[in-house]
Amino acid sequence: MADGKPTLLGKAAVIESLPEHPAVKALGDLITDAKFDRGELTLTVAKDSIIEALKAVKAAGYNAFQDMTAVDWYPSTPRFQLSYHIQSHSLKELLRLRVVLDEEDAVIESITHVWEGANYYEREVFDLFGIRFEGHPNLRRILMPDEWTGHPLRKDYPVEGYR
Repeated sequence: MADGKPTLLGKAAVIESLPEHPAVKALGDLITDAKFDRGELTLTVAKDSIIEALKAVKAAGYNAFQDMTAVDWYPSTPRFQLSYHIQSHSLKELLRLRVVLDEEDAVIESITHVWEGANYYEREVFDLFGIRFEGHPNLRRILMPDEWTGHPLRKDYPVEGYR
């Protein structure tokens, strides 16, 4: 923070300013975008690279999967953003890996074989946003009743539900 204002760096500046950062080094060319804001590092990877990226940061010392969630940016495209929060106890640092998905292709590979703890988070995102996780061991609703229509955290979902 310079002069009390937050520092916001884009991909090139982040990679240039943090070349020895373990996550930046581990991911290398997998990074499609990067942000460093208020002391938090967010690295974006392509959806087809999420497993490779998670394995790389795990090998680089990020040993604890914290959580994952989704954001619906409707009406913008790409519509959905998945955020994976991974912690390194040895580095005392939290990393956010981000993946963006188009509405027409809101499918991504499940990370449960990399981190089993992602199981219920992926089910929650599936239930509330409708994003599918290929290879998930038990992808079904977790919060809403099985007969529920739609995904209530999508921004185009009617406030009072479908009738």
